Amino acid sequence: MIRFGMGSLAALAVTACAPQMQGAGSIISVQQAPEAAAHTSGDADAFHESIAVFDSHLDTPALFHTADYVFTERGTWEEDGTHVDLPRMNEGGLDGGFWVIFTRQGPLDEASYAAARTHGLMRQAAIREFAAKYHDEVALAFTATDAERILADGKKVVFQSMENSYPLGLDVSLLEHFYIGGLRMIAPVHFANNQFADSATDIEPIYDGLSPLGEDLVREANRLGLVLDGSHAADATVRDMLALSTTPIILSHTGAKAVYDHPRNIDDALLQELAAAGGVIQMNIFGGYLETLVPSPERQVALEVFNAAYGENPSGLDDEALAAWFAARQELDRDFPRPRSTYEKFMEHTFHVLELIGPDHVGISGDWDGGGGVDGMSDVSMLQKITHDLLEAGFTHEDVEKIWGGNMMRLVQAAEDARTSELISPDVLN
Repeated sequence: MIRFGMGSLAALAVTACAPQMQGAGSIISVQQAPEAAAHTSGDADAFHESIAVFDSHLDTPALFHTADYVFTERGTWEEDGTHVDLPRMNEGGLDGGFWVIFTRQGPLDEASYAAARTHGLMRQAAIREFAAKYHDEVALAFTATDAERILADGKKVVFQSMENSYPLGLDVSLLEHFYIGGLRMIAPVHFANNQFADSATDIEPIYDGLSPLGEDLVREANRLGLVLDGSHAADATVRDMLALSTTPIILSHTGAKAVYDHPRNIDDALLQELAAAGGVIQMNIFGGYLETLVPSPERQVALEVFNAAYGENPSGLDDEALAAWFAARQELDRDFPRPRSTYEKFMEHTFHVLELIGPDHVGISGDWDGGGGVDGMSDVSMLQKITHDLLEAGFTHEDVEKIWGGNMMRLVQAAEDARTSELISPDVLN
């Protein structure tokens, strides 16, 4: 059973008041035996089960209202393309994490903002309905203390994050509504520039970082107590977030540009800036960001036929057309599989970043049910492999504990404490 050290949150509250320049480590305390020079498979498995294992970016809520997905039934990536369900979480020792409110980027106009707002609110409602439906297995978390209690009850932790702030339209105050519903992490931007920021994968920057509205978003997130997420953001946007945020930021699913030069990945200089500000990068198990993947000639032909019939980009499609697009694309992917990266390439990214900025600033995220997975780690049932390799590489139990959840939870607590500090009346302090 996973154990949290008594007083660990109180200890973190004290350290959170000081500048977080090199990371405060984990808030989760593990009773550790003396480190051995080598670890048996059984020892590593037992250790993995003893710690809190969190993922910072679970796209599984996209499946909650689909006809065939049942959280308590075991699926397989090979048969249904899914990565996360309760049986596989138990097999892989995954204790939960951040479940994503994702909204696809669309036009920057009033009607589109209204549609995106409705979509975002419905996705948040789906997460809350999921937690209610499976209340014996999972529970919503609003604070770091909630996560501690939920794990003690033997349940999976459901924090909420928002990937792409597009649903907020031009009204940053709407963020408080999502906060009340449980939102605790916010990413300004996704694949394309929006009203808040430049994206890493758009053609030309608009703002050279955050827009003025994006700066307001950062301030509001700090005020409310949300962790700021720089994944998908342009480097200039990440630097603006680092400069403006009063709490450390996270990159919830990102890779190392030094290993693979992709716009979604982060170079060594920016990684060092992130670490110097107390931030955390969660290493991404998404093949397209790990190395260049070349489709087979047969898949290329099938994609050309698909694009001619359905279009390359589903943005702007109505619900019926969007459902048809995705059904046809899933059929194509089954008949002509995407090229896959490997678990070894993922670990190459991870070890590079660990060597550069150390275990106080690194975590893991598979981008599960959002395109993640590689040969050798196709879903969340196989997460123990990472623990084995980290221990074999010489990382300590404390290091691995931080990587699997302690660093992420440090940021959750820091954001929470900053909100608490702001809400305290000056009269109370006198």
